[in-house]
Amino acid sequence: MSLLKYFTPKPDSVHDRNDVDSGILIFDSTSEVIRAEKVLKQNGWNIRVMGPPPQVRTGCDLVIEFPLMEEMNILRTLDQSGIIPTETAPVSSPLLKPVDIYTIKDFGRHLMVRAANMKITIDKNDLTIVNISGGGCPDVPYLAHEMTGKRLHEAPCPKDIGHTLCAYALQLAYEEVERRCSL
Repeated sequence: MSLLKYFTPKPDSVHDRNDVDSGILIFDSTSEVIRAEKVLKQNGWNIRVMGPPPQVRTGCDLVIEFPLMEEMNILRTLDQSGIIPTETAPVSSPLLKPVDIYTIKDFGRHLMVRAANMKITIDKNDLTIVNISGGGCPDVPYLAHEMTGKRLHEAPCPKDIGHTLCAYALQLAYEEVERRCSL
């Protein structure tokens, strides 16, 4: 299915190129998104992993939002690493904006951060992880078992003990909790 119909302005519409300042990279699998994110961040690119806009969503997928002015250089960097996106599209409409994957809830004593489909909840007093939930990947119970009951800085990083999209999403939530707690 071609995504161009969603991203190309209609011939009779007024479209100012200056209004388009970000684009999205679409990949076949989440593992490719994770690899691309790692390569791009290692090369200093200002990118964000986001949820795809509804028009391109096919399940548990992610996209990479990037500065559109850098499209050719970013594609060259990915090509040199053997990572090729299926599609690259400018974000030319509010309906085509990627979806923020974070939700933060402050419950007084507890703070919950959700990234995509995974949630981590901590006790703000001593930074103990009190709950890990969400997702449907086979390693979620293992991640919860290994992390719950431990202080944030003592718990293993999800990326070190998990290998699925859920572990990746939990890693993002874990990092957001760290940022918010200034560890």
